[in-house]
Amino acid sequence: MYNSLSYKSKQFFWLIIKLSIVIGCGYFIWQKLTTNNNFHFSEFYRNLIENNLFTSKNILLLLFFSIINWFLEITKWQALVSFVKKTSFISASIQSLASLTTSLITPNRIGEYGAKALYFEKQYRKQILGLNLVGNFYQMLMTLIFGIIGFSYFAFKYNVEIDFRKVLRFLLLGLFVISAFFFGAKHFNYRGYSFEKAKTFINRISIKLNIKVCLISFLRFVVFSHQFYFMLVLFNVDVSYIAAISAITSIYFISSIVPMLSLFDVVLKGTVAIWIFSFLEVEPITILTITTLMWMLNFVLPAIIGSYFVLTFKPKLAS
Repeated sequence: MYNSLSYKSKQFFWLIIKLSIVIGCGYFIWQKLTTNNNFHFSEFYRNLIENNLFTSKNILLLLFFSIINWFLEITKWQALVSFVKKTSFISASIQSLASLTTSLITPNRIGEYGAKALYFEKQYRKQILGLNLVGNFYQMLMTLIFGIIGFSYFAFKYNVEIDFRKVLRFLLLGLFVISAFFFGAKHFNYRGYSFEKAKTFINRISIKLNIKVCLISFLRFVVFSHQFYFMLVLFNVDVSYIAAISAITSIYFISSIVPMLSLFDVVLKGTVAIWIFSFLEVEPITILTITTLMWMLNFVLPAIIGSYFVLTFKPKLAS
């Protein structure tokens, strides 16, 4: 009798959690689309109509970019997670999309770590956290490498004024935080989980798998940066390919180093993009439309799909 009530209580608890995530996801997406002071949905829609974006060819091409983007992300996760437990592409898809929805209101999508871990038995969860860290590390590495190159070219080409004292202070602060994190992590031990164990596990990952994940991360960066460029072409923005790509990589570089709730990513990228493209004399409404469309295609649409998997998620309570 007691066990039956306990089981039902846990099921009810998980139902409340899942409904809260999905309702919260929908509410916050709606908020960002309707209450942004710099963005009005009517202007967004009118801009799409005026530029004849709703043709079958354009819609299919834009969706193609998003599908490839998420295909690569899911493939990367499948390759990583299969290191500890063989996982199908369908299972990896469910885990990736559901974790995206769950991580909506967490800084820099940190909630993704816990969400993915819950899909596995208890003995695998610590390893899953490590694998997710590896995947995100390589994606951030691609953003930083191409972002630094792109922004360096852009700053030199368009004489962007940079306060190097502020940059140096920011880098020193970042170095301090990172050093403090690793120092603390090295002496951290919780239920047998320590920095040394995590380091040992990550070192076990083969060079072949590291190269594969790095390559997929590179391809993802190429895909979504060129999706942005394709939209510039659709909106008849008259800039050269080199100028556009350097601007796009600069946007992702700057926005990636600012801690932010993933939900507000569209606001941050929109603000940075307006500033960057102001040097190229591109109208703010055009850039806001593009960044919002990118967010809807690569974030909102997958999050809506992921909502179904959140609701159908069955926790491994017995593990």
